[in-house]
Amino acid sequence: MKKVLAINYSQTGQLDEIMERFLSPMVGVDVDRVKIQLKVPYGFPWDSDRFFEVMPESVMEEVVELQDFDLTHDAYDLIVLGYQPWFLSPSIPTTSLLKHEKFKAVIQGKPVVTVIGARNMWLNAQDSIRALLSAAGARQVANIPLIDRSNNLTSAVSILHWMLNGKKTRPMGIFPKPGVSDEDIWQADRYGAFAKKALETGEYDDLQRDVLSLDEIRIPTNILFIEMRAKKLFRIWARIIKKKGTTVAKRKRWLVGFKYYLIFALFVVSPIVLVIFNLFLRPFELGSIKRKKEYYCGVN
Repeated sequence: MKKVLAINYSQTGQLDEIMERFLSPMVGVDVDRVKIQLKVPYGFPWDSDRFFEVMPESVMEEVVELQDFDLTHDAYDLIVLGYQPWFLSPSIPTTSLLKHEKFKAVIQGKPVVTVIGARNMWLNAQDSIRALLSAAGARQVANIPLIDRSNNLTSAVSILHWMLNGKKTRPMGIFPKPGVSDEDIWQADRYGAFAKKALETGEYDDLQRDVLSLDEIRIPTNILFIEMRAKKLFRIWARIIKKKGTTVAKRKRWLVGFKYYLIFALFVVSPIVLVIFNLFLRPFELGSIKRKKEYYCGVN
């Protein structure tokens, strides 16, 4: 019987739902389902200060202590890794898992399918995941990002409502429901069926092509444009906060500065910059845009 390790951290429970649905076609497979927990949990919902508090360490890809986790087997035929981006980086629990010696040992030389639950920006996080998997000697054979398909600005309002209130409901009854839609979660089993087929044959070369054949994974050009620039700014802020925030009070002041910078950049600067980009620059970057989308839609 084929052995699969399906592992992830989920703070809200959404990624657990996605993973369970993805794994539902794995009938006749020995699935070792592991849910990562932290020694010191973050808790949910967040408050505003705690939400922004994790930004520097997320961006700098630092680790926290995980609770001990048991693995049923010493070796697996396939690893299914679920993760979520935080501040354009892998979440701290995900980074901690990928830098954990026990996990690195079990994924070495193994095929890995990554399953993402995100708002709408996952490209930079995926770059980091690729690098961490490669450093551990694993081979990523498919990537399945499930995202909030709402408009960027309205989804930002919705996700903050969810993160700060713990309610996956429509803010004020007018904004869209936050997170990955129930329909997209329910249909994650289609990707699981592709993974099971590849698992049975041991042939993974065409798995990502099968995933893309459903034509559900799309990268909006505006999101691509924002991501390619925002991570550099996030790194600058993270370094400043780590360097200047030498006391609790100083760190808090810098984090408050970042919070208001982010709100201003998201709701004021980015719409203006996107108008300029689409009117004057986009026609000259069509080739580059196409190559970047092909890169992020693939795994090689």
